[in-house]
Amino acid sequence: MFAVPQAVKIISVTKLNRFAKQVLESEIGQVWVSGEISNFTRATSGHWYFTLKDDKAQVRTAMFRGANQGVSFTPKHGDKVVVKANISLYEARGDYQLIAVAMEPEGEGLLKQAFEALKLKLQSEGLFAHETKQTLPAHITKIGIVTSQTGAAVHDILHVLGRRNPSIEVIIYPSMVQGDGAAASIAKQIERANIRNEVDVLIVGRGGGSLEDLWPFNEEIVARAIYASHLVVVSAVGHEVDVTIADFVADIRAATPSAAAELLSTDKHVLEKNLSEQKRSLVRALNDMLAQKEQQRMSLQQRLQAQHPVKKFNQNSQQFDYLYARLLQQHPAKTIKEKLESLHYLHQRLQAQHPQLRLLAHKQTLTRSHQRLTQALTKQINIAKQQQSSQAKNISFLSPVNDIKRAKQASQKRLLDLSSTMKAYVLSKEQHLGKTAALLDTVSPLATLSRGYSMTLSENILLRSVRDVQKNQIITSQLADGEIVSTVNSVLKTASPAPQTN
Repeated sequence: MFAVPQAVKIISVTKLNRFAKQVLESEIGQVWVSGEISNFTRATSGHWYFTLKDDKAQVRTAMFRGANQGVSFTPKHGDKVVVKANISLYEARGDYQLIAVAMEPEGEGLLKQAFEALKLKLQSEGLFAHETKQTLPAHITKIGIVTSQTGAAVHDILHVLGRRNPSIEVIIYPSMVQGDGAAASIAKQIERANIRNEVDVLIVGRGGGSLEDLWPFNEEIVARAIYASHLVVVSAVGHEVDVTIADFVADIRAATPSAAAELLSTDKHVLEKNLSEQKRSLVRALNDMLAQKEQQRMSLQQRLQAQHPVKKFNQNSQQFDYLYARLLQQHPAKTIKEKLESLHYLHQRLQAQHPQLRLLAHKQTLTRSHQRLTQALTKQINIAKQQQSSQAKNISFLSPVNDIKRAKQASQKRLLDLSSTMKAYVLSKEQHLGKTAALLDTVSPLATLSRGYSMTLSENILLRSVRDVQKNQIITSQLADGEIVSTVNSVLKTASPAPQTN
């Protein structure tokens, strides 16, 4: 018998197998394994037991009922599969084995494995980050579609858009969506749409199919093309249950192509309601603007009346009459000269403030005010016309052309009526001012002198009767252009008119 060193720890087979099981499960963990099924057995408990092998090795595998219920096919001897499993050890026999948790046919399973690997890679690079996502534009008038031009997806999208909002323009960027070269074709069309920059949003997708059919949308080249797009990208691949790498990278994911069309289009009934509201707002704005301009016109008219030259002239005339009356009441010889100087000064002021000069100045001011008012009205109407034209372009298929034309004609008629009223008012005031100036000219003392009349004074005293004149008296006759000093030779009195009897 051999001696066992005391430093060596002796353990049982059970502990050894348990320790090996713990090491396998903790150090290696979960793996994906591909191989061929043999010795497949379905136990009465519902568990599956089989051997997974290749041409050089094999490993026992168990898949318990809770896990195998999620397998979409029934495996059989000779099937090539990919198994997602945990490495373990069956302690009773000391055999290491796989505990399968998922199973796919080899082709689909490898694709899913590649899907998970690419997903982790792109996620670590930040291609799925929410903060990099773009939001949909507020108003969408053009939609680009990257898909097969003969596929069901494009027909579904066009059908939904035609039903909800026929005014949206659609541009198709035809691409392969299945088979070799499809991923490169999709990426190229996404880049082309961004270069042409002619749409508001881009739908990238196709109809339903198997994982192999949808695989181009799981390719890295497509993911990076979507991420680099400055256009908002909506991913619409397959059915609602289908998830692709494109869905994670895109700004927005739609469950189906039809759902994408629903998302990007506004129902025409909503558009009609918005149009009606905008029309009412435009009419209110035009009415408010016209009312405001009418108030401004009335204010300018009141200011013009308050500063009218006739009013100023009347005030000066009243002051002149008052001073002249005082002059007549206080006409001692020693103050006549002062009063005449004052009269001369007032006469100069009156000439300086002649109504024709004031009228010309106010006429120029009125002309400028009229021009500014006309320009402001024209500018506001042009702005309203531009806004109306812009709205009409966006909703031309629903535009109430006749109503807008009638509103436009009414606005133009109001503008013409306002302009005609202003012109008539100004012409009336000009005629009134001309008549007033002519009347003023007829009553002016200077005008009276210019018609051949004169004033006769003796020692600066105005002579009003022949009784105030004596023979050989020196008198002065004031004419329009000077004075005549003469000596009285004789005084002739006219006969007094005979009194009239009733």
